Amino acid sequence: SSFLVFTLLWATFIYNPLAHWVWGVKGWLREMGALDFAGGTVVHISSGVSALAAALFVGKRRGYRVEPMPPHNLPLTVLGAALLWVGWFGFNAGSALSAGSLATSAFVVTHIATAAATLGWMFSEWVSRGKPTVLGAASGAVAGLVAITPASGFVGPLSALVIGGGAGFLCYNACNLKAGLGYDDSLDVVGVHGVGGTWGALATGLFASKVINPGGNDGAFFGNPDLIRVQAIAVLGSWVLAFVGSLILLKLVDAVMGLRVHEEDEVMGLDLSQHDESAYAFGLVGTTGSGAGLGAVERERPAAVPAAAAPGSLGVGRRTPPPAP
Repeated sequence: SSFLVFTLLWATFIYNPLAHWVWGVKGWLREMGALDFAGGTVVHISSGVSALAAALFVGKRRGYRVEPMPPHNLPLTVLGAALLWVGWFGFNAGSALSAGSLATSAFVVTHIATAAATLGWMFSEWVSRGKPTVLGAASGAVAGLVAITPASGFVGPLSALVIGGGAGFLCYNACNLKAGLGYDDSLDVVGVHGVGGTWGALATGLFASKVINPGGNDGAFFGNPDLIRVQAIAVLGSWVLAFVGSLILLKLVDAVMGLRVHEEDEVMGLDLSQHDESAYAFGLVGTTGSGAGLGAVERERPAAVPAAAAPGSLGVGRRTPPPAP
C-alpha cells in the first residue's frame, strides 16, 4: 500500500539521516554538541512534523468539522496511555544502556514529567473550558512523555517538573490551534509530538546539568547559555528535514501510487473496504460471503419501538416510567 511504501521511504530518507546527525560518530549535530538522550528530535519532532506535512498534503477527512468525530472509546484510550506511561520507562531509562544511577535518574524524571504534564493539561482545560476531561489527562500524559524524552538523561527532578508542566500547557494550546490553522490531525500528532518534542529539545538547552550526566553539558540555567543556541539549531534542522523531506516523499508516492483512498472507500471505512470486517458488531445478526467477515451484514431492525423508549433506538438511556399505583 501507499502507506507502507511511504513508511519505508520515510525511515530511509528522514529518520535514518536524522538519527545519524544526532547520534552518529560524525553527525554534525552531535559534533556541535546537541543533546538528545532518547529521541526528542529524532523520534518525536520528525514524526510530528512529518504528520503535519502529510495532513496538509492529503487533506481533511470527509465531514471534518461538519459531523462530530469524537474518540469512540475512552476506556481504551486510558488503557493505551497507561501502557505508554509504563513502557516509556524502558524507552528513556533504557537509553542509558546499563542499569545504574543514570538509568535510575531517567526513570524518575520520566515519571515526574509525565505526572506534571497530565496535571498541566487538565488545569489548562479547567481554565479554558470549565472542566478537565479524561481524554485530556491521557493526552497530557503522552505530551509529558514526549517532552521529557530528549532531556531524561540530563535533567533532575525539579527541572522535569517544569518541563512536564510546560508540556501540558503548550501541547494543549497547540492542539486547540489546529482548527484555526486548517489541518485535520485526528490523533494530535502535531500538537503532542511535534510541539512536545520541540519544547523538550529546547528545554534540554535550559535545564541540562553535568551533575546529572557528566557526559552531557550544562544548560543555560546552569551557566552555559550557548547550549540553548545549539539545541535551537538542532530543532530547526529537524523541522526542515522532516517537513521538506516528507513533502517530497508524499508527492513521489502520490504520483506513482496515489495517497488518498477512493471516496466510496472513505465513506464505507477502510475496515470494510480493505478487510471486509468491522471492529464492532453491535446489532449484527449474520454475515455473507465467506462467513468470516463482518463487513457485508444485515442489521437487526426491531418491529416496533415503544414510544417510551425514545430517543434511543432501543430505549437506551431512558427508562419507562413505572405504572401509577
